[in-house]
Amino acid sequence: MASFNFFCTIFLVSILVYRAVVVAKDCIPRHYGKSSFVCVCNATYCDDSPMVGDLAAGQATLISSTKADARFRITNLTFVGFSNSLLANQIFIDPSVVYQKIIGFGGAFTDAAGINIAKLSILAQQNLLKSYFGSEGIEYGLGRVPIGGSDFSTWAYTYDDFPGDNNLANFSLTREDFFFKIPYISWAQSFSVKPIKLLASPWSAPAWMKSNGKLNGKGYLLQEYYQVWAEYIVRFFEEYKKHDLHFFAVTPQNEPADGNIPDFPFNCMGWTPEQQAMFVGLNLGPTLEASGFGSIKILIMDDQRLLLPKWAESVLSHPVAKKYVAGVGVHWYSDLFTPAAVLSNFHEKFPDHFILATEACEGDKPWQPAVSLGSWERLESYAHNIIEDLNHWVTGWMDWNLALDEGGGPNWAGNFVDSPIIVNKARDEFYKQPMFYALGHFSKYIPEDSVRIGIDLIDNSNFFGTAFKRPDGKRTVVLLNRSNEDKLIMLIDRERGSLEFTCPARSLNTVVYG
Repeated sequence: MASFNFFCTIFLVSILVYRAVVVAKDCIPRHYGKSSFVCVCNATYCDDSPMVGDLAAGQATLISSTKADARFRITNLTFVGFSNSLLANQIFIDPSVVYQKIIGFGGAFTDAAGINIAKLSILAQQNLLKSYFGSEGIEYGLGRVPIGGSDFSTWAYTYDDFPGDNNLANFSLTREDFFFKIPYISWAQSFSVKPIKLLASPWSAPAWMKSNGKLNGKGYLLQEYYQVWAEYIVRFFEEYKKHDLHFFAVTPQNEPADGNIPDFPFNCMGWTPEQQAMFVGLNLGPTLEASGFGSIKILIMDDQRLLLPKWAESVLSHPVAKKYVAGVGVHWYSDLFTPAAVLSNFHEKFPDHFILATEACEGDKPWQPAVSLGSWERLESYAHNIIEDLNHWVTGWMDWNLALDEGGGPNWAGNFVDSPIIVNKARDEFYKQPMFYALGHFSKYIPEDSVRIGIDLIDNSNFFGTAFKRPDGKRTVVLLNRSNEDKLIMLIDRERGSLEFTCPARSLNTVVYG
C-alpha cells in the first residue's frame, strides 16, 4: 500500500508540474551554437504569443524579445506626467500625423510548407497553424498562394500541361492543392478570428503557351494566349471557391523580370511593363470582372523594388490597365542595393495605389547558409526591413514559406532558404526561429486597419521604430535596438504623457498603450 501511495503521489506531482508548464506557455529554448536560440514545439506543447487586453488609462504593456534570453516577455508600465529627462533616449509620438492604413502581415502556403506541415503528427500540425493564425499565436491575416507550382514544389507543373488545350478542357488542380494547400488554408482559417486575406500569384503559364516551350529559362507568354491565360487564372479562383476559399488579390506574375534572364533555373515567365499593362488592361481585368471576380484586387510588379518607379509608371500610364490596378507588390531581395525612398516616391506619384511587401526570406544569398537555427541576426534583418517598409508607405509585409525542413526545402531546383518555422520530422517537433518572433511583434500588435502615426527618434544609431493607432483606440510602437547597449527610453506621447522603460541590448520591443 505504501508503494502504491508513493506512486500515486509521484503521479499527482507530475500532473501538477505538467499543468504548471502548460499554463505558463513560455518558450522552451534550444541552442544550436548560433547567436541565439529557437523555441521548441511539439504535439503536446507550444509557447503562446501574449495578448494585450483592456488597459486602464495610463497603463501600457511592453513585449520584449532579446538575443540573450527572452521571447515575448511581458512588462507592465505606467505613464507619468510629461518629462524632459536628459538621461533617457527620447521618442516623440504624434498621433495627429497620419499616414497609410495597414492591410496585414502573413506568409505563403507553398507546396513545401504543406509538405512539411504534413510530416508532423496531427496535434503538432495544429500547434503550428495556431502559432501563425490562432488568437494564441501571432494572428497572421494574409496568406499567399501560388497558382500551380513554384520552385518550392517537388516538381515543375501547371494545371494544364496539354499542348493546344485553348479551351482549358483538361484544366485541373493537382495533388498538391488537395493535400498540401487547400486543407491547411482551410484549417488555418478555422483557427483565425478574422478572415484570412488570400493573395494568388502564378510562377509560369503552361509551357505550350510560352515562347521557349519550358516552365523555366528565358521565355514569355505568347500574345495569342493572353486571353487563355486570363481564363486559366479565373479557373483557379473558381476551383478554390468550390472549397470556400476566396481571394482578395492577385498578381499577374511572380517576379516577371526572372523570365527575361537566360537559363533562369526555376519556374518563371518574362514580362515587360508594357506587356503586363496590355495583359491587365485588355485581358485579366475584364475577364475577372466578367466572371464575377471583379472584387479581386490586381497588384502589378510583384518583384524587386529596384524596378520602381519605372515599372509602375509604364503600367499605370496605360489608361485601361490603370482602371484595374489597385497597387504594387514588392519583394525584398534587392533591398540592400535600393533605398526605401523609391517606395515613398511611388506613393507620391500614385497615392491611390497601395504598396504590399509580398515576399521575403533569409538564406537566399549564395554566401549564406540556407537554414541558420537560432540566428538573431536574421530577426534583426527582418525587423529592420519591416520597420523601414512601413515607414515608407508599405501597407503590409508577407514572409515566404510558412514552414520548411532542416535543409530549407523541399525545392525541386535546389533553391533552399530559411523559414520562421523549421520542421524536424524525425522528432515530431518544429522550431520557431527568432524570425518568427520578429514577425509576431508586428502582426500580433498592429491589427488590420491600424494607421501609421508620427514618430521621431532622437537616437537613431542602430535604433529604429514605427508607430500606429489601432482600430480599438490603443497605440502600438515597435522599437528595434541593434546596438550592444541597453537603452533607457522616454516615450513621449503628446496626448498621453511620458513612459519610461529599457530596450535591452540586441532586442525587439513592442509597446501597446491606451
